[in-house]
Amino acid sequence: MSGGCLRRRSALIACAAVAAALSVAPAHAGFFKSSKPAQSSARITAVLPEFDRAMQEQRLVDAGRMLDEALIAAPEDPQLMLRSGELHLARGRYEEAVRSFTAAEAVPALQPQARQGRGVALAQLGRSDEASAVLRQAVAADPSLWRAWNALGVECDRRRDWTGAEAAYGKAIEQPKVDPIVYNNRGYSRLLQGRYADASNDFVAALDKDPNLKAARANLRLSLALQGDYGRATATSDKDQKAGALNNAGFAAIMRGDLDAAERLFQQAIETRGSTYGRAYQNLELVRALKSNGSPPAPVKP
Repeated sequence: MSGGCLRRRSALIACAAVAAALSVAPAHAGFFKSSKPAQSSARITAVLPEFDRAMQEQRLVDAGRMLDEALIAAPEDPQLMLRSGELHLARGRYEEAVRSFTAAEAVPALQPQARQGRGVALAQLGRSDEASAVLRQAVAADPSLWRAWNALGVECDRRRDWTGAEAAYGKAIEQPKVDPIVYNNRGYSRLLQGRYADASNDFVAALDKDPNLKAARANLRLSLALQGDYGRATATSDKDQKAGALNNAGFAAIMRGDLDAAERLFQQAIETRGSTYGRAYQNLELVRALKSNGSPPAPVKP
């Protein structure tokens, strides 16, 4: 699939955060736990909504600072472990995320959310079977967890289980306040299946909800090109974006077997960006090889 076809799976997880949770030596941890427990509990109760708001607003440094301070007072609090897991998850520290979410699962009321996070982290680690099992436990306990449904859709895509993927993404989209990335991901799934018109509809839906979602815009261009609509697929006034869109459309034209159009699109990409656009040059050579003898090298992704 073209390099312009962006999945952006990690975007579905959580806002990125930059501050790691502070560790506390056992002696100090015991001191804080035994000192003014009521005050510590009140502090945690106060900080949780502020932390969640900071994450939602992508005030990432603030979120990390608040969590650090709370963990000093209560390093083993399950609610804080749940938030710690989200921070680790967003920072790409998946092993640490698994440990934090596992700790939070000790509290029954937190199990669905903690399993959602752990399942996503396991999926990012490539532990697909474990991830699927944990994610299914999460949605069985709480069907409103759209992130878990979305992650299950991703896992089904990896297995080419299109029926399962369609069902999982459908469940995610049914949930209130679902992130637009789910529409993008379902569109990507449908793109893989060759359902280009359905995929385009999903990318449009994602952009309706978030016009700045670059992954959906790039995927929409590709899906249009795969339907032969090269004009709309390459329509942009930005020079660099235009060159990339032309190259991507040429790649799609090769997949369609439309070699004359592919040659024209690669030539236009080179004219737009200039002689430095080596990938478009290589793809142009590929098309000409196809037209001359039908046995070209592998195409170069954008």
